[in-house]
Amino acid sequence: MKAEKKEVNAIVLDVLLKGHPDDPRPPFKREPIVQAMGIEQFKLLELVPKTGIQIEIQENVYIGDAERQKVERVKRRVGYEELTQTAKGELPFVIEKVVTDREQDFVLFFNKAISITPKLHMLHLLPGIGKKLMWEILEERNKKPFANLADISARIKSIPHPEKMIQARILEELQDKDVKYHVFTSK
Repeated sequence: MKAEKKEVNAIVLDVLLKGHPDDPRPPFKREPIVQAMGIEQFKLLELVPKTGIQIEIQENVYIGDAERQKVERVKRRVGYEELTQTAKGELPFVIEKVVTDREQDFVLFFNKAISITPKLHMLHLLPGIGKKLMWEILEERNKKPFANLADISARIKSIPHPEKMIQARILEELQDKDVKYHVFTSK
């Protein structure tokens, strides 16, 4: 089995200076935590900030192996259900930002998506894409690969906002523990 790839950067979803409210320990024994989402694999994480450091919601923080400026350590990976209400509220905006910043990765998905099984194509996993739309996407990309998300929406009239389909799929993969196929997130 291959080693799981580590996240290197994360975007802050919530800052809990007095620890998580569901922590059963008394408040004076709790450590401050930051809930964040990794930028590469969309992993939901709990981080421990360095003492005396100011961290803001939607801030990009380095969590790789080199010297970290704001984060003491990555405490653990968390599930969607463990996020605070604030973190859940920030999540769609943070996903939107990452999809915008990594546009070429998602354009590549449209250009390279393949069949998973004889009856299921990776494109079907995006909300709103059925057989007819899938074939239209495949025909268009065979003529010429898509250059960017705007190119997809210009050439495939029934997809005015491909980034919204991607964002919805990422959110679904994070929220639903029973999702069979993880296209954009890691299990």
